[in-house]
Amino acid sequence: MAGSRRAARVGSAVSGSSAGIAFLVAIVTNYVTAQPPKWAENTLLVWSVFGVLAVVSLGLFFWERRLAAGAPNGGVRPVPLGRIAVSGHSMNPPTVPAPVRGREAELERIGALVRGPGGGMAVVCGAGGLGKTTLAAEAAAQARDQDRAVVWIRWRDDPERLGQDLAQAAHILGLPEARLEEARTGRVSLVDAVWEHLATVTGWLIVVDNVDTPSRVGPGSGLPAAYRGWLRPHGSGVLLVTSRDTTRQTWGPDADMLHLQPLADDAGAAVLLDAAPHAGTAAEAEAESLAARLGGLPLGLNAAGTYLSVPTSRHRTFTAYQHALEAEFADLLGAEHPSAATDPAVARSVVRHTWDLSLDQLHSDGYTLARPVLQLLALLEPAPVPRTLITPELVTDATGLPATAATVDAALAGLHQYGLLHTPETDGPEADSPAVGQLQLHPLVREVTAHTLNRPEPAGTWLAAIDEHLARAVEVVAGMPGRTGWPTARLLAPHLPAHLDRNTPHNFTTARNTLDTLADVLDAAGAASGELLLRRHVLDNESTVLGLDHPDTLSSRNNLASTLNSLGEHREAAEFHQQVLTDRQRILGPDHPHTLTSRNNHATALNSLGEHRQAADLHQQVLTDRQRILGPNHPATLTSRNNHANAQARLAAAGRRRRWQLPRRR
Repeated sequence: MAGSRRAARVGSAVSGSSAGIAFLVAIVTNYVTAQPPKWAENTLLVWSVFGVLAVVSLGLFFWERRLAAGAPNGGVRPVPLGRIAVSGHSMNPPTVPAPVRGREAELERIGALVRGPGGGMAVVCGAGGLGKTTLAAEAAAQARDQDRAVVWIRWRDDPERLGQDLAQAAHILGLPEARLEEARTGRVSLVDAVWEHLATVTGWLIVVDNVDTPSRVGPGSGLPAAYRGWLRPHGSGVLLVTSRDTTRQTWGPDADMLHLQPLADDAGAAVLLDAAPHAGTAAEAEAESLAARLGGLPLGLNAAGTYLSVPTSRHRTFTAYQHALEAEFADLLGAEHPSAATDPAVARSVVRHTWDLSLDQLHSDGYTLARPVLQLLALLEPAPVPRTLITPELVTDATGLPATAATVDAALAGLHQYGLLHTPETDGPEADSPAVGQLQLHPLVREVTAHTLNRPEPAGTWLAAIDEHLARAVEVVAGMPGRTGWPTARLLAPHLPAHLDRNTPHNFTTARNTLDTLADVLDAAGAASGELLLRRHVLDNESTVLGLDHPDTLSSRNNLASTLNSLGEHREAAEFHQQVLTDRQRILGPDHPHTLTSRNNHATALNSLGEHRQAADLHQQVLTDRQRILGPNHPATLTSRNNHANAQARLAAAGRRRRWQLPRRR
């Protein structure tokens, strides 16, 4: 309002330039008598008054023009940008209270840019909690040590403020006040003026921290990749941006992308030891174990280290803290903070809330399924998930929300964009197998997200939907021809033990059959480790639900022994087969087909173990019994004949090797 009143006074003064002339005419002329007053006969006085009024009128005219150029919409001439920004907030980088561990490669890449002659733009990106700001602050400290000019700008989701801050940064780096005034009066573009100047100045580092909404950077709309806005790679120094947005599409082809990953166990252990050096007797090993449990996430490591450094904490060692996580996760890492919902700075510093910022942004950008899809993935096991499992039908069945293939794709893409979801490479052994998409959460993202779901609802409903779709996925894989379904079968295996646990005892048989079916597929695929996981779990549950002597339990014991033999555990496999053979002979009789199968499998394990004579004798016995019971042409009899021949051949080969190894007599 004060500015408006000032403008009004200026307007009155300007309009007085013409009013003064009219007044002069009025006082010089007598409109009644049409005779000039007597004092007007003094020519010197009249012309002096005319001269003064002319000078005043011209001055007011030019003042009015200058004000109009500075405030075309009738506003007040603003304070210069340099003085606005300098009175705002500190542009110094934050201090780094502890050594930065495990980021040597990233710091060297930034340092090389800062030391180099060309300048450019680097983007430190990754999910919340990975230490992007800390890395940038350390890079800024190193640049200052090298006598570089460093300016720190914190993104506040305000394009105008960012423009002011960058203009002030350029002013600090020598952009003249007069050039800023030209931009303010509209004679030049401010963003172009700033970057034209930054292109001429070397030896600087400008950090723009936490640019998590890059589409709002401005000026105007669009992503920074166009390089027409405030963030450009065109300076002769280095522009360093930190962001949760990890996509090249956002930052463009000329940005140097530094994707942060979780810290390695040894680096994570160093972070813990820096914060709590007395929190363990075998400190390094215990710290590494806790670092692995926290997934190498710097935010989680700092939270644990801070807790352990407080003398009054209940858990004072790395091992005690790790054990406490199992029972007290809600208090240690899953606790809510009352200010997190209103203060983004607080949310960034709390493990429970740091990822909510990204999820809220995705939701506001129209990715309405991003949060529920993340929650669904969190209810699965901490292992890669086949992309084909996350279908619109699963999302709708679990959450009740409408979903299409397009909206699920968009949700997954958004989660990947903000670093909450990773897509590991397929590592199947079959080079000619088709690639299978994989989805994986960071273990702490998964654990926190699962923890925040209400139990038993909606998680109970969601888990029921997950179980139904897991069973369907196994059916599909089992029906695929050849090797087609093998890569997907490997990915499904880690998620099925929990499926059986959730369905025991009320739906035990169906769930058990699902695990057996997938184990058979894995057996055909040669994926013995995944098969072993399922065989052991089926056996453990059958032993409890059905009993040790139940025929199904005996079959599972036999299957487990065969899997152990495939993994090279021949001694354990032979012992297992011997136990199963003994129990089947006792329960089913010596001539039962299952007993003959156990005898055959025991012989095979002995052969693998190198007991060729005993194996050949057992195979001969099985062959004789199968010929007697099943007939000479039964498929099982033919298998025994083949196994006996192989055992005889291996026995003969072993004999030849022994003779060759005997020392020759002179």
